[in-house]
Amino acid sequence: MQKSISKYLNWSKTIFTAFVLATSATSFVSAQTTETKTAIGTTTTWGTVDGVSIIGLVQGPSAATADLQIACVFEYTDGDIFNPPALPKELNGMVHLDDALKGAITDVRKTGKFKGHALETLLIAPPKGSLSSKKLLLIGLGNRNSFDAELMKEVGSVAMREALKLKVKTVSFASDIKDAGIDSPTALVAENVVLGAFDAYRAQSYLNQNHLSEKMTVQKLILLAGPAFFNVAGGGIKEAIVKLNTK
Repeated sequence: MQKSISKYLNWSKTIFTAFVLATSATSFVSAQTTETKTAIGTTTTWGTVDGVSIIGLVQGPSAATADLQIACVFEYTDGDIFNPPALPKELNGMVHLDDALKGAITDVRKTGKFKGHALETLLIAPPKGSLSSKKLLLIGLGNRNSFDAELMKEVGSVAMREALKLKVKTVSFASDIKDAGIDSPTALVAENVVLGAFDAYRAQSYLNQNHLSEKMTVQKLILLAGPAFFNVAGGGIKEAIVKLNTK
């Protein structure tokens, strides 16, 4: 009988210890992964590169104010921006853009006029009052199932080149990857966008210094993020700024 009681007590201790360890691990992971939500409208200047201010803003692409708004989309699949794993409508910036343009984004994608292949672009002149920005540029991200954060360097380059061609002063950028339901590395995506953008900016600056291009007009690069991702994205942006300013 004593042996049975002892065995039972040892077994209970083991179970209790395992429970405590599991609870502690869960609490630790939760503490590490919980992101404090930042209020919509919050803006921060993360830094400056080559005289261009790099700004973070908690806002959707339909409501952000800039000379040029850039938004990214994957190749079309039926209902992709409206159905899971895409974010719910109230949190989905691409849905807000589509609604503001009365379904035009869905229409050009669904009919194959804009296929969303990687780095494909489409420039839209929004009707007055539909968006806060003057122009909208869509950039394709290709197949969602093979997305790699490295692509965002090239996307950032394309975005900056188009902004310089259009001679705009303020550029607002929304990757919209989270909107599509893709579990991407937020900080790395933001970092790569900035690195790619300034690769293109510096190439054009070189031409400008050698009197081979027109005056460069871009003064502000605004990177949009949702309330839950603002601080994480900011970490990646600051990392890019440090790298660029030490080159």
